[in-house]
Amino acid sequence: MITASIILVLTYIGVAFTRLPRINIDRPAAAFTGAVLMVLLGVLSFQEAVEAVDFNTLALLLGMMILVVVLDRAGLLTYVAGRFLSIGRSPRHLLVAVVVSTAVLSAFLVNDAVVLFFTPVVIRACQLLGANPVPYLIAEAMASNVGSTATIVGNPQNMLIGVSSGISFTRFFMYLLPVAALSAIVLILMVLIFYRREFRSTFRTDMELLKEEHRPNPATIKKVLPILVLTIMGFFLSSAIDVEVPLIALSAGALMLLVSGIRPSEIIRGVDWVLLLFFGGLFVVIGGARQAGVLDFFLDKVIPTADVKGIVSMHLVSAAVSQIVSNVPLTILVIPAIEDVPGDVLWISLAAGSTLGGNATIIGAVANIIVAEGAQRQGVELRFGEFFRVGLAVTVLSLGISVLVLIAEYQLGFLR
Repeated sequence: MITASIILVLTYIGVAFTRLPRINIDRPAAAFTGAVLMVLLGVLSFQEAVEAVDFNTLALLLGMMILVVVLDRAGLLTYVAGRFLSIGRSPRHLLVAVVVSTAVLSAFLVNDAVVLFFTPVVIRACQLLGANPVPYLIAEAMASNVGSTATIVGNPQNMLIGVSSGISFTRFFMYLLPVAALSAIVLILMVLIFYRREFRSTFRTDMELLKEEHRPNPATIKKVLPILVLTIMGFFLSSAIDVEVPLIALSAGALMLLVSGIRPSEIIRGVDWVLLLFFGGLFVVIGGARQAGVLDFFLDKVIPTADVKGIVSMHLVSAAVSQIVSNVPLTILVIPAIEDVPGDVLWISLAAGSTLGGNATIIGAVANIIVAEGAQRQGVELRFGEFFRVGLAVTVLSLGISVLVLIAEYQLGFLR
């Protein structure tokens, strides 16, 4: 038990404080090393380590990654971003376009990938218009988290929850759509309030040039767009057709490899294998800690109940802890505590709390970090304090909305 405890603590230190001074380690390296130590030091056998990995979640993530890589190579994501943002005839219109487009796409594609392609387009739009890009980039990062709350495929932690809970894609979506929609409205209002001076100005030009700068490959689009539409339809109909969401995502990925016309090796190289390694390592570390009884104290003290008290406590705990270890490790840690509790209440509360809680700080969610790093590469700095000032208000209000919505759904018998 002592060995497993030490490995767990060291792994989470590496995950929480990535790139420690004088130590060449980051999140994937910390998780992978922790997993190897669990086997090497006898906490788990090699077979037990293999069994600890949730291959359903990895399969879903892999399928979505292949889908996104193909859409990127076809130029569809940057084209859609340009078209959405080109409707921004005024600062307020552009803000609404950024939030709505990012949130909607993040709901059906992995939000980390969406912001990766949106960030340079948002900055370019602001350059053309003579606008300060910071408010729009903050809104983009937070909108990606807000929008991804609504579906199982919106972000990695929701994938974990969806696969572990067995909640259907449609039911998950219906539970959290009101939360995501209302939170998006709150986000727009908060950015308008905190940057009210910025939004009193007018643009010096229009956005027609942005349309011309991002043109997709028409031949590839004709091949991949029907697959994307069928995939999204398949997600919603997964329960009716009795096909699991991970298999639908893998099938879509396989079709993309075969019919897109893009060299398969190029697509496969574009997959974020490091993220998959990170997930696999964390599964083994948590599996070893759980088998050794390290998590018993946590599981005994946190008494989850599928009621109003459970909804509130799960939101607060997941939002707070996600600021320390980020929302994906938090989710893997919490799942063992709630997997035996009947009903959907705690699963949905965890999904909402961990995702919306990620908006409080730049390090609260991977999407925030991607936006900040992408902006810095283009000479735009997102300061921690400035992000936190807006993020804290958005997080508190959106979590409050989520708690109220889920309590109402529970009291009405819809959330069961």
